[in-house]
Amino acid sequence: MAAVEVTVDQHIATVLLNRPEAMNAVDPEMRALLHETWERIGTDDEIWVAIVTGAGDKAFCTGSDLKKTMPTQDSFARQTFGPPIPGAGAIISGMETDKPLIAAVNGYAMGGGMELALACDIRICSQNAQFALSEVKVGSLPGSGGTQRLPRAVSLSNAMLMLLTGDRIDADEAYRIGLVSKVLPHPELMKAAREIAEKIAANAPLSVRAVKRLVRQGMDMPLSHAIDTERYIFGLLYNSEDRIEGRKAFAEKRKPQYKGK
Repeated sequence: MAAVEVTVDQHIATVLLNRPEAMNAVDPEMRALLHETWERIGTDDEIWVAIVTGAGDKAFCTGSDLKKTMPTQDSFARQTFGPPIPGAGAIISGMETDKPLIAAVNGYAMGGGMELALACDIRICSQNAQFALSEVKVGSLPGSGGTQRLPRAVSLSNAMLMLLTGDRIDADEAYRIGLVSKVLPHPELMKAAREIAEKIAANAPLSVRAVKRLVRQGMDMPLSHAIDTERYIFGLLYNSEDRIEGRKAFAEKRKPQYKGK
């Protein structure tokens, strides 16, 4: 069985982190497969939305597998500017896509695993889920977006509480602070994730991707610039085939047939 399994059905990709014996920790092989997976999601026209989850009922992902990930001997300069190293780089490298990503957190999401969930657009979790960015406890820091994405996902005070103490929180606390949108019994988690994905995939894909890009980019813009950009993107979509189809389908009281054009 591959360490990362990808299935595609009705424009929905399901990405399964498949090392349950290691709490779905990421070893070099799995890291390389994740990079390939993110590239596929970004370029495959058959994929309109993706769900990311972990195998088993204990862990979503617990970050890097320290038993199999040896420190590199290369300088940071060489890592940054040298030739690409297969399987190297953060596990989230390549997740930058306009296609929506849903994290179905089915257990422990620790360190890089929580950062992977933070890189997704929507997060739901099972009742046994736990979250932590504990790097300060071992003299490090969350270096795959954790210090930047967490304060954007929850309030600054709640983000600082997690980041500076390194303490873990449970599913209920994650919901209270807005880190996740839903908490479900474990057997219902993937069904709920699939329902969300199906609702997204039923919409016009170019519109969905435009909305995601506007939200992501707009968070770093002054409001006036963000609104100008919104108007520009609205204009780009105005005469798209899908927008015309959507209006026709509404008038004819039928389900639209979107093509991403």
